[in-house]
Amino acid sequence: MLLGLHTYSFHLHGMGQNWGGYKLEWEPAWDIFQLMDEAVKLGLDGLHLTAADLGSTGDQHLGEVKKAAGERGIFLEYNFSLDASGYDDRLTNTIEQGIDIAHKMGSDIGKISMDIHRPHPVCGSAFHPDVVVQLEEVAEKVQAAAPVAEKAGVRLCLENHTEAFADEVIWIINRVNHPFVGACVDTNNSLMVGEDPLTAIQKLAPYAFTNHFSDHRIEFEPYGCRITGVACGEGDVPMQRAFQIIRSQPQMKRLNLEVEFDPRTTDAEEARRREYEAVVKSIRFAREVLGVSEEKMGV
Repeated sequence: MLLGLHTYSFHLHGMGQNWGGYKLEWEPAWDIFQLMDEAVKLGLDGLHLTAADLGSTGDQHLGEVKKAAGERGIFLEYNFSLDASGYDDRLTNTIEQGIDIAHKMGSDIGKISMDIHRPHPVCGSAFHPDVVVQLEEVAEKVQAAAPVAEKAGVRLCLENHTEAFADEVIWIINRVNHPFVGACVDTNNSLMVGEDPLTAIQKLAPYAFTNHFSDHRIEFEPYGCRITGVACGEGDVPMQRAFQIIRSQPQMKRLNLEVEFDPRTTDAEEARRREYEAVVKSIRFAREVLGVSEEKMGV
């Protein structure tokens, strides 16, 4: 199995998208080519990235990115959103745009955040009438784009993002019923809608072409609890069991680490040091505990 890295893992280094109402003001540590060099340095096999990392989605630049990835022997996966206006407009693409960008940069994956707007209370709101209308709209868009994806050789992967239940993702996939339409299974996002992570992983994995392998810790505080990102293997998501489920699916050949690490400091240099250390720890967990061996393959 190949080992990749979701670029949000280096958010404090300026990679990945802005999220949670927070815009990173620090200058990016790397451009896309330096980021690929860093991936090679860390012994990774690929990157799961966004337009925020690419810098440009122009044809010439995407061709250069594809060539650079090939020269380094790493895979690339493209991650985009249908409506990222609430956190980072750079990620917003139509599905057809996402397919085109993925194809031109050499990605066989177009991961889609559906950006569903849920009513409160969130827990127990699966298939709420307000949500069903949105699910139907997404299904129509995906169904229209599926033949385009197949022609381009780009598999569309709907994610159980922070606002979607596993059954809702599966409902769209079954509604579209196309071999190039599947899921991206995120190992911790189900927590955000009050869904058991393992239940969501078990449901989604058979439909998934790709994944976000991410861990979170639940910390109890005086007025409730805090769910926060940590290095893989240091949180409350049963990561070894999650890996076994993902590995059992023959259509998934890659494991994409996603480290949503909280540095607990506003000092840029120290925050980046801690974030980098969390990424290294996560890679070590994947290699040494899970047994994901180092290997390279042609892109």
